[in-house]
Amino acid sequence: MKKEDCIFCKIAAGEIPSGTLYEDEQFRVILDLGPATKGHTLILPKEHTANLYELPDETAAEAMKLAKKMALLLKDKLHCDGLNLVQNNGEVAGQTVSHFHLHLIPRYKGDGQKINWVPSEPSREELEAVRKEITE
Repeated sequence: MKKEDCIFCKIAAGEIPSGTLYEDEQFRVILDLGPATKGHTLILPKEHTANLYELPDETAAEAMKLAKKMALLLKDKLHCDGLNLVQNNGEVAGQTVSHFHLHLIPRYKGDGQKINWVPSEPSREELEAVRKEITE
């Protein structure tokens, strides 16, 4: 996707109005238009990168620092009981916009959201085989 066709690039640049919570030279933080819960927030880098695999290390580090800052703000202002930090890469993982972004999803007791996975039960041998596959 080209930068000029990217909706998140346009939002991050201020070309499309958004519920901006924070902005600096590198990022714009906005309220998600289809929130999972009250205060569901997106951290958008202003520089276009399709996903985590292509994200420069420095941008990744700054995004995490900003995520912590925003998480503390959401906890303080919205009194949420917890928070999910979600980042999807690729369509099969749920990425719907090819522009790296972080979701901060405040969680409230009884909010009805199911942002989890079903754990599998691999054997020690299976885990060891995967470890070797990754490290060798």
